[in-house]
Formats: sequence, C-alpha cells, structure tokens
Amino acid sequence: MTNLVLLQAQGGASAMGSIFMMVAIFAIMYFFMIRPQQKKQKEIQQFRASLGVGSKVVTGGGIHGVIKEINDVYAMIEIAQGVKVKVDLNSVFPSVDSGVKQI
Repeated sequence: MTNLVLLQAQGGASAMGSIFMMVAIFAIMYFFMIRPQQKKQKEIQQFRASLGVGSKVVTGGGIHGVIKEINDVYAMIEIAQGVKVKVDLNSVFPSVDSGVKQI
C-alpha cells in the first residue's frame, strides 16, 4: 500500500514539472521570437505612416528611390531622372541614407 502511494505522488510531481516546462518553453519563445517580431512590425507600420513626398526608400526588391507621389495603397517612386515606378506601400522600407533607424 505504501508503494502505491509513493508512485502516485511521483506521478503528480512529474505532471506539475511537465506543465512548468511547457510554460517555460512558451515564455522563452515569446520573449525571443514573438515579441521582437511584433516590435519590428510596429516600427515598420510607424515608418510607413510617416512617409511623405521626398522620402528616400528601398523597395522589397532592392530598388532605391525617392517618393514623388503617395496615397493609401501605393507610392510613385522616382528611381532615376524621369523614371517613376508605382510600388505597393507594403514593399517599401527605409533607405540606408534616409536617416531613419534601420529595421
């Protein structure tokens, strides 16, 4: 009878230990993966909200240019003298020489 009680006590301790380990793993994933990604996304959204005519940007494809026209969905970016490209705002990032902190 005492052996049965000891085995049951050990089983309960391992269940608490495994629950604690799962919580610890989730906390580690949150602080090292999820939270930094959310912070990065927030910075990108703030940058895109602050865009205006004359801002130096880089597209997702690596094209550097200056914004000449902007609306809620797209931006017209001048990549050379007289050459303009219409680009979706979701693919616009700050340029290295724009003075904006790199994301």
